[in-house]
Amino acid sequence: MPRILAIDYGKKRTGIAVTDPLKMIATGLTTVLTHELIPFLKKYFLREEVEKIIIGYPKNLNDTDTDATQSVRECVRILKKNFPDKPVEMLDERFTSKIALQSIVASGINKKQRRDKGLIDEVSATVLLQDYLRSI
Repeated sequence: MPRILAIDYGKKRTGIAVTDPLKMIATGLTTVLTHELIPFLKKYFLREEVEKIIIGYPKNLNDTDTDATQSVRECVRILKKNFPDKPVEMLDERFTSKIALQSIVASGINKKQRRDKGLIDEVSATVLLQDYLRSI
């Protein structure tokens, strides 16, 4: 059964999470350098069947665009161009980084590891995917 993949897009790093084949559990996959995202996904899609891509859509609390919104829109355009057979859906990502950091702290990871921005990006993608799974 195909999985769903979530992306927490950033200028430097991008967190990636996937569901299990039954689409019940979201798990962090990795963090990649953003300029390596498309090559990484091409290789991943050769190994794993993915039916949909979810990407975090940054918005301010007052529902206006953030500084990152245009970059995410451009990423969506590139994803659709490179993977036309995979629907791309944007999902409100407000608070995902904060929830991710709280989850990391609650898991008992030490302070040095908590500063790992890549870990925060990966967990943020996982939180985003969990939110999506709850909504379907």
